[in-house]
Order: sequence, then structure tokens, then C-alpha cells
Amino acid sequence: MALNRRALMLSAGALAVTAKGAWAQPAAVPSTAPLFDRFFRERLNLDPQAATNLGFDKGPDAALKSRLNDKSEAGKAARRAMVKDQLARLMALDRAALPSGERVGYDAILYSLQSQAAIDAFGYGGASSTSSPYVISQQTGAYQEVPDFLDTKHVIDTAADADAYLARLGAFARQLDDDTEAFRGETGRGVTPPDFILDLTLDQLRKTLVYPESSVMVTSITRRAAAKGLPARYGQDATKIYVEAVGPALQRQIEAVRRARSGAAHDAGVWRIKDGEAWYRAGLRAATTTALTPEEIHALGLDQARSLSARLDALLKAQGLSQGSVGARIKALYADPAQLYPNTDEGKRQAIAYCNQRLDQMRPLLPKAFSRLPPYAFEVRRVPLATEAGAAVAFSQGPPVDGSRPGLVYINLHDSADWPRFALATTVFHEGLPGHQLEGGLALSNPQISLLQKTTGFSAYAEGWGLYAEQLADELGAYADDPLGRIGYLKFQLFRANRLVVDTGLHHLRWSREKAAAYFVEQEGETPLFATREVERYCIQPGQACAYKLGHSTIVDLRNQARKTLGPRFDIKAFHDMVLANGRIPLETLKSAAAAWLAKA
Repeated sequence: MALNRRALMLSAGALAVTAKGAWAQPAAVPSTAPLFDRFFRERLNLDPQAATNLGFDKGPDAALKSRLNDKSEAGKAARRAMVKDQLARLMALDRAALPSGERVGYDAILYSLQSQAAIDAFGYGGASSTSSPYVISQQTGAYQEVPDFLDTKHVIDTAADADAYLARLGAFARQLDDDTEAFRGETGRGVTPPDFILDLTLDQLRKTLVYPESSVMVTSITRRAAAKGLPARYGQDATKIYVEAVGPALQRQIEAVRRARSGAAHDAGVWRIKDGEAWYRAGLRAATTTALTPEEIHALGLDQARSLSARLDALLKAQGLSQGSVGARIKALYADPAQLYPNTDEGKRQAIAYCNQRLDQMRPLLPKAFSRLPPYAFEVRRVPLATEAGAAVAFSQGPPVDGSRPGLVYINLHDSADWPRFALATTVFHEGLPGHQLEGGLALSNPQISLLQKTTGFSAYAEGWGLYAEQLADELGAYADDPLGRIGYLKFQLFRANRLVVDTGLHHLRWSREKAAAYFVEQEGETPLFATREVERYCIQPGQACAYKLGHSTIVDLRNQARKTLGPRFDIKAFHDMVLANGRIPLETLKSAAAAWLAKA
């Protein structure tokens, strides 16, 4: 798919008459558009999996569909070099000379490149190392990403598509070996995940290494090729690649992880690895897009948790739950049989059906708060069985730009007890509508935002919006006849405040995994399994858990400021238009954009 390039903007006097009467062409106003288009193309060339996710693996870009990301040392070096080169080219632009409407995009991409360069300087982690210092874990590594990617993102309509699938399946074996080599090198330098993380990783690797007839990588192409009337040889060829290349590569990775496990420490925090304390501060800055210190974030979490606990106390008492701590009373709700779906395939189907029902109920409420809605379809699905033991409790994947598949919300139903009915709706609103799928869908469909901006993520903005969306759902009346659902919403607000405490506790105050999980159980009644799985995620993505509440607080503060400044002229739709106008941006950039909007208003 060709890029939709914008023409360079010209100054107001596009063609001016000189004093001598001749026509003169004044200099064009500088623009980020051509540069951002080149950056986007350079990134896609090094990230063909992102090209498929976005729908940019067709037409003149069809060659990308046969490739996976290069995870070799040479591939990583090329990506690091690209980041440094793009940063230098961007800084060579005169920001002050840019049209005012392009400065937000400039600031956002500059922040992204600087944050990535700061993480790259540590010299370890995956190919996209802002999220994790560990190349292989229960949530990082090709083994964890590619099987579902091939099954759900790689479209098969033609023989060429099926051939590209086979090429990617062969490339997957090379990715696995590249990850294994990097893992051995990093563990040799003391960058080893905790022992319990490696236990989870081994469990998932062993579930991925199955007989060919049970592997989703084989069954997916066999089923889908047959559905398109393609020859049976595609399934046979996939089996051959799996047996001869993928299976042995998985076995080599299992052996490398098993050896690392024998000497791994139990300490949970990133502080214990090479340059870990410095990595955490860089990770916090990248994830939160603020300059707040671990100490400041920890204190903020404690303060907000106290306020939210007081609100929950009042709501719980209104439901006749007045005995014990807030955490103990929420725990009682979690154990209420009326709130639990059976821990069976049928019970889990019922839970997903309820989630899609709540998504449908939210849709007609959205025009009250938004002047524009995304043109994409969205749905809720269950996390794949092979990865649910180590996957996040819920997450969102946006649609491709062309809308050829829906945006997806995944709920982890490893144990149905983790998801009582009262806790599901607010998660659907966060991950779906009016949360990630709305803000992400609006950015993808906004012709005023460059493709580079649309595909550059900032956790603090994205997760802050998701948490704000949970609050907005309540304000739109989603819980008018669901008081327990409102308790669920505030419970998850408390959960995000406690994340500030737990993440900084793990990586700065040196808490153990067990202490961190117990904190969630005591403060908000989480099930031990849910709490432990969350803590294990924070061990792998230091700082990311702090993005949610800091982003939410920023958006709420900006809205309160706008209400106070504009009084009766405040328009919630106009406010949301401003917040969503530029896609995902750093919080400091959002504050500047809000100040400019208020000055105009």
C-alpha cells in the first residue's frame, strides 16, 4: 500500500510579484511530512511484522509479507543505527520554523527517539527494548509472539499468501535461534530473569513444542489453505518445516533457558541486573513520559490509594458489605458464586459473550461525549491457551489501517475466578470502547496525523486514556443499573494506584514477588493467582505499570482545569477532540497542547 503523502505547505504568498514585476517562488515552509514518511518506511522495512499488523504488506509492499523481524545481532544493530540516524535528522529540522500544527508531532517523535536511544545505550533487551530488559521471558521472545501472529494476523487468501506463510515459518526458526544466542550472551553478563519467570517461560515453551498435528503453526495454514481451495501441500510443507527447523530450534531454546534457570536468583526487581537501577529510571521516563522519581511515584500511589479506598468503603457499605477492610470485602465479592463463571470452556465462552454484550451496550452512549467515532469493528476474544499462563490479564490489539480485520480485546481466562462478572465491564471499557480501541481507532483513521505518529506508542497517554475511559463510562451511565459494576470500576482504579506502589516497590525498594503480590491481595482483595501474574508482568516490564495512573491523573487534571477556565463554555466533546487530536503523545506534550487550546478557547 502506498503511503498517503501530504504536500509540503507553502507560505501565504505562494507566488509573489517582485518589485521588477517578475514572478518569484518563495522558500517553502519547512515540514515534518516528508521526513516522517521516510521514517515510517524505514521502520516498516526493519519491522515487517508491524507492516502486517497495520495492513502494509500488500501491493508494492507484498515482499514484507514473507519476512519476520531480524532478531540477529546484525538486525538489532541496524535498528539501533536507524534510531540514532533518525534522531539526528529530526534534530536538524528547525522546530521554530515548522507550522504550529506540526510541532506536536515533532515533539512526540523526538521524545520517542530519545527514549529509545537511552534504553539502547544499555546494550541488552529485545529488539524493542523499551518494554523489557529481557530478550526471553514469559512475555518476550519470538516463541511468545509469532505463533499467534501467524495464525491471526497473517492473512491467507491466495497461493502467494500461503507461500509467504511458509517463508515466515522458516524465518521463525531463525528468530528462535537468534533469541537463544542473545539470551545466552545476556545471561552471561548477569542480565537473567528471576527464577520464577524462567519457570513460566519453560512452561510456555514446552506447550509451544508439540506434535505437528497439534501445533497452531501447522493447523492454521492447513485449515485456511483448504478453505481457499489451495493444495494440501501447504499443510505438508508446514509440517516439514516445523519438524526439521522450528521444533529443533524450540528444543535448543528450552535447553538454554533450563540451564539459565539452574543459577537464576529469586530477587524480583530489575535492580539486581547489570546497571539495573539506571535502567529502571530510564524505563520509568520512557513509560510515564514524566521526570518523576521512583520516590515521588511511590508516594503518589499511596495517596491516591487512600482516596479511592474511602470511596469504595462507602459503596460497599451501600451494598450491605460493612465488615472488615476494603480488601477483605472485595475479596468476599470475588468469592460470591453469583459473580463467578464456571472454570470450564463453556463458562469461559459465557464470560466472553458477556464482554461483547457490554461492548455493544457502550456503543450508543459514545455520541454523548465524542464528535467522531472510529470506523472499525471491535470484538472481545479469549487469550490463546498456549500463552495464557504468562500473558497479561487483559490487553488490546488495534485493527490494521484498512480495517481488514477488527480491533481485538483479549481477556485472560486461565482461571475464571480471576474475572468475576462485576470486574469484567470496566476492563472491556478500558481495552475496548471508549478506551484503547476508540482512541487508537480515531488516530488510525485521522488523515491529519502522519502514519509515523499513528504507529508510535506512549504508554502513559494510551493507558492513561484507557483508565480515563473507565471513569468516562461511569459518567456516561454504564453503571446506572449495575452498582456492583461501579464497585468493579473503582476497584480497578485502586488497582492502578496500587500499581504505582508495587512497581516502585519491586524495582526501587527491592520488594520480593511474594510481598508485592500480598500487597494487592490485602489492599484490594485480589485473588493470589491474579496478583502474582500481575507482579510477574511488572518484573518483565519495569516502569510500564506506572503509566496508567499517571496518565489518567494528567487527563483528569487537564479536564478540571478546562472546566474551571471555560465555565459554561466547556464542551466535553471539544475537550476530547483536543486530547485525541494528535494520537498518542507524551504527557508533557499533551499539557502543552492543552494550554494552547485553552488560550485559543
